[in-house]
Amino acid sequence: MYRYDHIPASEITPESVYLDRRRFLRLGAAGALGSLLPVGAAGCERPAEAAGSHAEPQQSDKPTSYEDITTYNNFYEFGLDKGDPARNAHTLRPRPWSVAIEGLVEKPGAYSLEDVVKPAQLEDRVYRLRCVEGWSMVIPWRGFPLADLVRRVQPQPRAKFVEFQTLLDPEQMPGQRSRVLEWPYVEGLRLDEALHPLTLLATGLYGRDLPNQNGAPLRLVVPWKYGFKSIKSIVRMTLTDREPATAWNKAAPDEYGFYANVNPTVDHPRWSQAKERRLGEIRRRDTLMFNGYGDQVASMYAGMDLRKEY
Repeated sequence: MYRYDHIPASEITPESVYLDRRRFLRLGAAGALGSLLPVGAAGCERPAEAAGSHAEPQQSDKPTSYEDITTYNNFYEFGLDKGDPARNAHTLRPRPWSVAIEGLVEKPGAYSLEDVVKPAQLEDRVYRLRCVEGWSMVIPWRGFPLADLVRRVQPQPRAKFVEFQTLLDPEQMPGQRSRVLEWPYVEGLRLDEALHPLTLLATGLYGRDLPNQNGAPLRLVVPWKYGFKSIKSIVRMTLTDREPATAWNKAAPDEYGFYANVNPTVDHPRWSQAKERRLGEIRRRDTLMFNGYGDQVASMYAGMDLRKEY
């Protein structure tokens, strides 16, 4: 079983603590779980094409600045440019908020945010985020394991997947008036992925509540997958026995697969995935298989052809 040695809140706030203290960096590079910022690449039973992608220790896995995290976003509900969400997301009303949990569960219902989020559950975790477009960040999240919520509603034996849905409200999210995607935004995970200890429901970052542009008040964080899997402003979760039809997979199935595992050997049709640029840096670095979390997650994909099931 996985064991966590999490960094307490006192170690992650204010931002200067993250950026200036070498002690934090040592903690971020060590510890159980592999580490909160693992340096191992795909490990057990990885496909042949991933061999040789072993991750070397990263030279600057320090958290990205709060300003960059909150002003450079993909959130098409508020515009297509990276700066649009920070400019436009003030229209989102994150309180009051509820999440409908439906489908193959023993305890379906509409749960208030206060029912979903138990303050005693909240943990501080630092995860890499890798965008399919080639940029990346390191983000100090605050949240709790998705598994805690899923187990609370008691999945039925037939449940194999979890489907997530973003708020649908063009008044609050004016980007939904465009036809760039089929709204509402939908994402999904296999149930074992949802129950994995790394999978987080985030309520904050840098020790503060999530800003609207980062997916307030509740978003998914799946650190070994490309960023578009980490759906924002969640209002519905449905446990099902069928693979969900997800937003980007419906819009461009040849570009955005259901799994979306970070894989430097599988290029996007319009650009290579072998390199990435960390925000705040000039040089490009090698992309890590499973975003560097392979020691923890690769076994879930044993026997799969990750070039086809991308």
